[in-house]
Amino acid sequence: MANQKSFFLTFNLLTIYLILLLLSQCQQIHSTCRNFCNNIPINYPFSIDDGCGAPQYRHMLNCSTTDLFFLTPSGNYKVQSIDYEKKTMTIFDPAMSTCSILQPHHDFKMSEIQSAIIPPSPDTIFILVNCSVDSPVLNHYKSNCFNFSGHSCDELYGSCTSFKLFHMLSNSTPACCFTGYETVKYMSMDILDCTHYTSVYNTDRLAGVGPLDWLYGMKLSFSVPDTGCERCAKSGGTCGFDVETEMTQCICSITSNATRDCAGGREINFADSYRTSSFPGLQLLYILALGAISFGILLRR
Repeated sequence: MANQKSFFLTFNLLTIYLILLLLSQCQQIHSTCRNFCNNIPINYPFSIDDGCGAPQYRHMLNCSTTDLFFLTPSGNYKVQSIDYEKKTMTIFDPAMSTCSILQPHHDFKMSEIQSAIIPPSPDTIFILVNCSVDSPVLNHYKSNCFNFSGHSCDELYGSCTSFKLFHMLSNSTPACCFTGYETVKYMSMDILDCTHYTSVYNTDRLAGVGPLDWLYGMKLSFSVPDTGCERCAKSGGTCGFDVETEMTQCICSITSNATRDCAGGREINFADSYRTSSFPGLQLLYILALGAISFGILLRR
């Protein structure tokens, strides 16, 4: 009798463990689309989990334990904020020179699809610093440089601690160029023949504001694909896509996805979720749990 009680206790504990494991896996399945990275909301068209959001923005964001990053061919840029109403994302390059720090030579490059659907906004400018007299933007492509709210190269070199070095080394004011994204998109810093660059956003509000108070970084303008996401969200679903075909999906549950909305989806109970789950390991655990319970009942007889 003592042996039977010991076996029964062992199987009871095993059953409880297996059920708890199943419950934890269930929560992981249902939480496939995270909607926050630290304090930054992650909404359509963006995502930090594959299969969520719009396929055009796939693999563009990465969430670490402390920061959200925008991934490009030239590096990872820290996301400072996302404004879904204005459809803008503000990013900062930790390796970029600013008014207070001089960083090594660096290029900014985006992929073709990024340049098409989330390019730098018109009020983001790139400042090419310490350009040689032979620089293309001072000769053949001189028209690519423009006036920036009345600011000048003299002001930049005179106000910024980091850029004063170029003034001191040349004993003059080296050329600089205020330009748009199209210039750095097609020409590297080597071709431009400028040693450094920095970028500033919200430039339409910087008239009369000195370089020390400029907003350094980039503001990107994104477009939202019209795929009926609003309809999906209102029906209780999450906008996403099939990871193999990249066809748009409305993610309703682990067992019921729809093309547009979840109105036709049915209520799914705990056991039903596991019978239809695509995770073989969970199905095995479910069977083992049932077997343990049955064996425990037999031992009690």
